[in-house]
Amino acid sequence: MPKLRPLFSFAAVLAAALMPFAAAQAQENDTLAKIKASGAITFGYRESSFGFSYLDGNLRPVGYSLDICNRIVEAVKSELKMPAVEVRYQAVTSANRIPLVQNGTVDIECGSTTNLVERQKLVAFSPDIFRYNVRMLVKADSGIKGIADLQGKTVATTSGTTSFRLLREADRGRNLEVTNLAGKDHSDSFLLVETGRAQAFVLDDILLAGQIANARNPKDFLITGESLRTENQSLMFRKDDPAFKALVDRVVSGMMKSGEMEKLYAKWFMSPIPPKGININYPLNAETKDAFANPSSKGI
Repeated sequence: MPKLRPLFSFAAVLAAALMPFAAAQAQENDTLAKIKASGAITFGYRESSFGFSYLDGNLRPVGYSLDICNRIVEAVKSELKMPAVEVRYQAVTSANRIPLVQNGTVDIECGSTTNLVERQKLVAFSPDIFRYNVRMLVKADSGIKGIADLQGKTVATTSGTTSFRLLREADRGRNLEVTNLAGKDHSDSFLLVETGRAQAFVLDDILLAGQIANARNPKDFLITGESLRTENQSLMFRKDDPAFKALVDRVVSGMMKSGEMEKLYAKWFMSPIPPKGININYPLNAETKDAFANPSSKGI
């Protein structure tokens, strides 16, 4: 039995040494504690996800997702009994949004991110705030009507999105020869089609509609082709933070049940919006109505 004492002592010492590390990790993932200590929350925003999260004429982040995040801040102030919480902004892209949430640079991403089960290994999500279909944007005179028409053509996608993978999955058995050209953001990808460097741009149809609405000549473009997948968009934040997750879920679900979310939807997708006063004119679809009626963050 005496021979076991050194082993037991080593285990005890190791456990004691790891306790501060575990506590530090818990603190790092405690968003509410971080906000309480700093007096601020950092929103991640997109620069060109029109309607959802983009820059207005004064280069100020605005949109549907940001309005929802602002409601969450109101709940945070109430929860923490703080008269004010400073909102800071950090631009994110499809490529860096998850790392910036993971490393604590961004507390909540108020953008246009799909809630995928594979991403839940890295981050957490709110209930779905929008559901849409992945399709393609083309020039109106291109003659492209479906995936089969992409043979030998160049397709634009945005770096960090799942669009090209979905196109390849939908291409099973066709063996299409398609070249992928990646844009750094959605506006960059749209420009590839507008300038003729790519013949199609694959993305969420609502984001494609926003690009067309803001184009110099909207009638020159259309959304076409079969749906590659119905996806669900959510707000994104650090995982393993049950208190913040519960608060976000409570706010988002409450907005859906009260009808506030549908009013926000009408404001950003069925009304003129800044900076040009353009109406994206994307009626509430059946999939999003279901998301509002049955809040869920399970992902796809």
